[in-house]
Amino acid sequence: RVRHCVVVAIGGYSTAEQIALAQAQLLAIRQDPAYRGGDYYGGPVPVAGLGLARRIAHISYRSEAELNFRFGRRGQGAENPLEAPGSAAERGRYQVESYLDHQAEKLVGRFDANSYVALTEALMSHDVGRGRGGLQRALAGAKAEFFLASVNSDRLYFPEQSDELARALPGEVPVHSIDAKIGHDGFLTEIGQLGAELRRSVFTL
Repeated sequence: RVRHCVVVAIGGYSTAEQIALAQAQLLAIRQDPAYRGGDYYGGPVPVAGLGLARRIAHISYRSEAELNFRFGRRGQGAENPLEAPGSAAERGRYQVESYLDHQAEKLVGRFDANSYVALTEALMSHDVGRGRGGLQRALAGAKAEFFLASVNSDRLYFPEQSDELARALPGEVPVHSIDAKIGHDGFLTEIGQLGAELRRSVFTL
């Protein structure tokens, strides 16, 4: 029933490292006292845990080179994080801390913690070959036309995972490369690089 399948910046399963990153995010939410096992509706929302989960995730969405280029070790505005050692509030913040704080605040204002938990657990369990004899066997009978792409600087879902997925599919399936210095989020910011290939591969009937 599926004629075309576009798979961008992910592999056939979540690796141990990806599960580990996800677990840290889940613990950040579940260990927030306001989470109350997920029964927090009508009371305080676990904003601290959700914000911390977002910070952990966002680091993996961006490349080390991009974070260093944008922020380096610079302080945020007039704040000098080295002048008064102590808590973040006392000592000021590095620019990269301010950036992560901003990303956390944005997410907390528009996202539900239980939804975050459900989606993260789904990513942890992602394994196309589970219960189907492994990846190769599971995909051997695939009839859809696949379009695969990876981000060359991705450190969350490595390009090698897309290559492995391509090898498991029937026939010769190329992996298109998105050239982006920012990391995983390049699949969003630079998706236009694939426009012509997508139109040819997917929308030509």
